Amino acid sequence: MKKQAVNPFLPSWEYIPDGEPYVFDGRVYVYGSHDKFNGYVFCMNDYVCWSAPVDDLGNWRYEGVIFEKTDDPLNHDGRMCLYAPDVTVGPDGRYYLYYVLDKVSVVSVAVCDTPAGKYEFYGYVHYSDGTRLGERQGDEPQFDPGVLTQGDKTYLYTGFCGHGDKSRSGAMGMVLGADMLTIIEEPVIIVPGNCYGKGTGYEGHEYFEAASIRKHGDIYYFVYSSTPMHELCYATSKHPLKDFEYGGVIVSNCDKNIATYKPADKPMNFADANNHGSIIEISGDWYVFYHRHTNGTWFSRQGCIEKINIEPDGSIKQVEITSQGANGKPLTGYGEYPAYIACNLFYMNEGGELPKITQDGKDGDEEIGFVTNIKDSTGVGFKYFDCKGVTKIKIKTRGYNRGVFEVRTSLDGDALGAISIISSNIWTEFSADIAIPDGVHPLYFVYKGTGAATLGAFTLE
Repeated sequence: MKKQAVNPFLPSWEYIPDGEPYVFDGRVYVYGSHDKFNGYVFCMNDYVCWSAPVDDLGNWRYEGVIFEKTDDPLNHDGRMCLYAPDVTVGPDGRYYLYYVLDKVSVVSVAVCDTPAGKYEFYGYVHYSDGTRLGERQGDEPQFDPGVLTQGDKTYLYTGFCGHGDKSRSGAMGMVLGADMLTIIEEPVIIVPGNCYGKGTGYEGHEYFEAASIRKHGDIYYFVYSSTPMHELCYATSKHPLKDFEYGGVIVSNCDKNIATYKPADKPMNFADANNHGSIIEISGDWYVFYHRHTNGTWFSRQGCIEKINIEPDGSIKQVEITSQGANGKPLTGYGEYPAYIACNLFYMNEGGELPKITQDGKDGDEEIGFVTNIKDSTGVGFKYFDCKGVTKIKIKTRGYNRGVFEVRTSLDGDALGAISIISSNIWTEFSADIAIPDGVHPLYFVYKGTGAATLGAFTLE
């Protein structure tokens, strides 16, 4: 039986950011880096893969570890982390994994006969004279490789442009030969970095990191994280290495730029933290994969999905972040939902302290996530629900607190009702008779009271 898809799309105890989705043989495979719960830096774990049937995006299967950090000859002691990878199918039909370690400026490649088997180290991207990309005089540092294979050519895109660093020009593109390693067309800049965007269409949305490439029809879509970091933007061209023009923002992981339900500049989640992902067509529909931040840090990120539309002119309008994700429609407006599917963490008054999504246990423990650090006038939002006949709402909370959770269907409207809570060291259920009008609505739970509350789940009846 198919399950509803939600965000994050993987289990709440899994932390796979930088998602690169592909469809192989009727399944969607997601490749990304692998954060650690409660980690202290990015990408501390080995690469793993998850997949789902193209017609059941709520049913993800763990494919296991596909590449260990110690598999790279430069990293036998494991002192370096595996940064964001990408995968492409070579002209020989094998699957090639491109990645960069966190303390060297070269692009590594591993290979496998199947999408999610154990990849074996293959080599380093290099020039025709054998010099590794990133080590020739004048090379800019390599970072976040994105790849697209067409015939015997593979287009490789890399680059990182820190704020104010004039030594980083922008996103680089180049061509590899049929061996998947040798550069046959040298790097060129295709999208400017933040120091070189003035007077271009990219100003304010220049390239920061997270190179990803897709093709739809005769249009190449270069997807990237822009200077503000929380955005995934795109540029388009009819040629893979030139004439890219800025297209717009696809998604912001804190919903900045969205003005339909709040001021456009108000962040509705962990603000201004990084983002990375791409777009993919699945069974005729298009989706954007991106990531959110949990645990109150930058280092425990989780993958999310939103459905997008590519307009007839090739443009993509920015979409809201939601809890419904790849479901493609509102969630059923009855039954119990875990609080970790919250898409909005916010404060009603400026200067508040944000709640955070976290879990019990240690990294790898299959503990269901929850939202904690919910203080006076802060809130947790979920989108969207198709409600019919809802007259009662239950919540599960714990923590040292006393107050109420107001239930709202808009940020600036009146509360529909309130659920009183008191302190408890264990998960405790509280409820109130609250009627939600029939129709599609967001749900916002805003805490008013003392202490800090933790929200584990809510139930619509």
